[in-house]
Amino acid sequence: MSKLTEQVERVRVLIAEDQTLIREGLITLLAQQDDNFEMLPGAADGEQAIEFTRRYRPDVILMDLQMPRVGGIAATQRILREFPNTHIVVLTTFETDDLIFEAVSAGAKAYLLKDARVDEIAATIRAVTNGQSALSPSVAARILDELKRLRPRHAPASPRVNDGLTAREKEILRLVVEGKSNSEIGKHLHLAEGTIKNHVSTILEKCGARNRTELAIRTLGLN
Repeated sequence: MSKLTEQVERVRVLIAEDQTLIREGLITLLAQQDDNFEMLPGAADGEQAIEFTRRYRPDVILMDLQMPRVGGIAATQRILREFPNTHIVVLTTFETDDLIFEAVSAGAKAYLLKDARVDEIAATIRAVTNGQSALSPSVAARILDELKRLRPRHAPASPRVNDGLTAREKEILRLVVEGKSNSEIGKHLHLAEGTIKNHVSTILEKCGARNRTELAIRTLGLN
């Protein structure tokens, strides 16, 4: 029974990075950071990341943006079309607004710079596998600014994201937008974490959002 539990809890991690030293170093360091990380063979470019996703079915992909053959954003789009439950974490040296916006719009759940500590990267992997977004407030704010810039000033008003939600779901949505985890929301509302997770899944489905990050951005952008 313990072996079965261990198998269920393991997180399969794929690193897509064209620099061999960084790729192999991260594989080694992350394996040491958490016994539940199953480190898969690293991908040297976006095309190989797509191929390895089909072969190994990772739970989380650490995705560089600037890679040969197929870049990280295009690879993210193609992977999520085929495997929508895969969690993609961008890991890059670039922090420009357009790249952040494109990566999150493509479906990335987190955006980290390569100077992040290994324990931060490991914590982000755990967060996204638990259904949490991992965008810092400053990154989220920049995405919202870009959304407002792209939306025509006189565009017709869109329906509110929370139309059709129950009172409880609206309350949970508000806490999701504030960046609260399922555990934190559960404590705040005196509900089990599993109950919150089910509510969040329902809210995502009703709002047509792929993940918590997209849900929060869409909610803030339309309100």
